[in-house]
Amino acid sequence: MPHKVSLSRLKLTDFRNYVAAALTLDGRHAVLTGDNGAGKTNLMEAVSLLSPGRGLRRAAYGDITRVGAAGGFSIFAALDGMEGDVEIGTGIETGEETTARRLRINGTTAKTADELTDHLRLLWLTPAMDGLFTGASSDRRRFLDRLVLSLDPAHGRRASDFERAMRSRNKLLDEGRFDPSWLAGIEEQMASLGIAMALARQEMLGLLTRLIEETRETSPFPSASLQLSGFMDGQFSRPSVDLEDDYAAMLAESRYRDAGAGRTLEGPHRADLIVHHREKAMEAERCSTGEQKALLVGLVLAHARLVGNLTGHAPILLLDEIAAHLDEGRRAALFDLIDGLGGQAFMTGTDRAMFSALGDRAQFFTVSDGRVFE
Repeated sequence: MPHKVSLSRLKLTDFRNYVAAALTLDGRHAVLTGDNGAGKTNLMEAVSLLSPGRGLRRAAYGDITRVGAAGGFSIFAALDGMEGDVEIGTGIETGEETTARRLRINGTTAKTADELTDHLRLLWLTPAMDGLFTGASSDRRRFLDRLVLSLDPAHGRRASDFERAMRSRNKLLDEGRFDPSWLAGIEEQMASLGIAMALARQEMLGLLTRLIEETRETSPFPSASLQLSGFMDGQFSRPSVDLEDDYAAMLAESRYRDAGAGRTLEGPHRADLIVHHREKAMEAERCSTGEQKALLVGLVLAHARLVGNLTGHAPILLLDEIAAHLDEGRRAALFDLIDGLGGQAFMTGTDRAMFSALGDRAQFFTVSDGRVFE
């Protein structure tokens, strides 16, 4: 069983609809119930900001501060983490030229938000993700990259460096500055970063596919088959140096075409995650809404198990409205599966009765108008 990473305290100040809030947690799962708009998802978003990035809503930091607050927002959390007990504080201060997030770990200013992955891994599932299989390919790439990040924290830096290099190339092409040496240098950088990104994605899909196959017979949810399409398909068994050379040559050959299009047309930024319902041999996008939800739940929970197996530490799960649209039997099976992962989960819903199958495995909190009661 992986080591259990769990929050023991959570405090918010001027965060969304909360003037102030404080939760004392005992290591069990936390269930947050209340009316729509009460602030349940806001609490989940605060926890999600204990990971690199902009959290489960991907909101601009300046938009998170409570309307009417004199300063910025702050989040404080104490937890039993991957390296022992740790205290994490993060937030922004307004009135400055930037609204960059500040981060302190055990009272010391962190150099980068990537340091958070030394202490916990966070995974989430929200209603906004229900359209993942039918929406834009960019949403699926972002979803896949978060899966990769949970095991390879350097993946985010590679992706941002690739985007930066690509923007530089696009700008040169747009301005008609076809300097061969300058462009070749940028394209070599893009090739190195882009192939590393693609290989990390392929490795994640391979690991996840094997785990899904191993647990297929015992999972209460349909199993997904996964593949990437749209960038150097079928070539990733070759040496990475050859792939980098081929991608760099591809970029050099497409300079005028990309200049005409106003963007780079080939690369990992164009790849798509293709998901099939394995039992029905059907593309996920053609499945019913309920089947798509079940596929997504099964995929996220399989990934959570993979993270626990490979890191030795169970991730913290944020599951927003997870019990909605599930019958009583499937809800009970879901809660057993979540509990069996060995970690702590935060779950929200409008009706406490939907979580009755959890019994004493969870703490129950009521959320009302920006206040929290146990």
